[in-house]
Amino acid sequence: MKHLLPLWLCLATAAHAGLGANTQCIAPAKAGGGFDLTCQLLRDSLQTSGATRSPIGISYQPGGIGALAFKNMVTRQAAEASIAVAFSSGTLLNLAQGRFGPYSAAHVHWLYSLGMDHGVIAVRHNAPYNNLAQLLSALNEAPNKLIFGAGGSIGSQDWFKAALLARAAGVSHKTMRFVAFEGGGEALGALADDHVHVLAGDAAEIGQQIDRGAKVKILAVLSDKRLPGRWAHVPTAKEQGHDIRWPILRGVYLGPEVSEAQRQEWSAALSKATSHPRYDQLLERAGLQKMVLTGPALERMIQQQTAHYQQMAREFGVLR
Repeated sequence: MKHLLPLWLCLATAAHAGLGANTQCIAPAKAGGGFDLTCQLLRDSLQTSGATRSPIGISYQPGGIGALAFKNMVTRQAAEASIAVAFSSGTLLNLAQGRFGPYSAAHVHWLYSLGMDHGVIAVRHNAPYNNLAQLLSALNEAPNKLIFGAGGSIGSQDWFKAALLARAAGVSHKTMRFVAFEGGGEALGALADDHVHVLAGDAAEIGQQIDRGAKVKILAVLSDKRLPGRWAHVPTAKEQGHDIRWPILRGVYLGPEVSEAQRQEWSAALSKATSHPRYDQLLERAGLQKMVLTGPALERMIQQQTAHYQQMAREFGVLR
């Protein structure tokens, strides 16, 4: 005789396959950058809130600043509910330029944004620049002497931030010297070792590296208003006379064939995590500002950012 389980129990059992002991967050770059930070925030918030019984794993999958991980999630791991992949506005920038091959933002499920980061302009601690005006003056006088490092290639968000600096200095972005690295952590290491002179990086990942001993100086934050906490003393580029802003959305996505029930389990877990009283503390530790979006609100944000990036790519001549 066959015993039929109630529908709600079938759905719960299926959904449980999404979050369990084998759940992973993929950081699509080398360790130490913003994707790594996003996965750490996901892991810590889920565990702190009790949404998972054991911490989820973090694995690193560098390749094309997210392109390899995106392709794998669309193809080989499309239905794998135990894997979430970290994304940032840099991911959307690459998609907007067609840098992920035939894939677009419509090919995955954008699950949750966990917080908002912002761009910063960093130099070595002993660099001869103490404000943005001094750096831009040096760039204007000798654009070939300053080497920019970036966690990504030409057309990446670090490259765009550097290109906007070049424009503010009154020189063509085509004249700037630029060295690409696989992730912000590697780029910051090159800055610390004096292989590059300027890093147009991200506040959260640079903050974590400072905590680990990196000796850098922050000349400006690329936000509309001053950031709180450790960055409160750092003026914005806008305050210094140059309206350069670069907000960075950070979150996670799932494969396109993950079931509705499994997506709902992830959403319920993240709703519990992001509404927990300690979530704000975790955000502060990560160096992020609160920006929790999911569902249609997140989709709208992604569409808006992607359209904006396509316009910028055309403007700077890097749209494929």
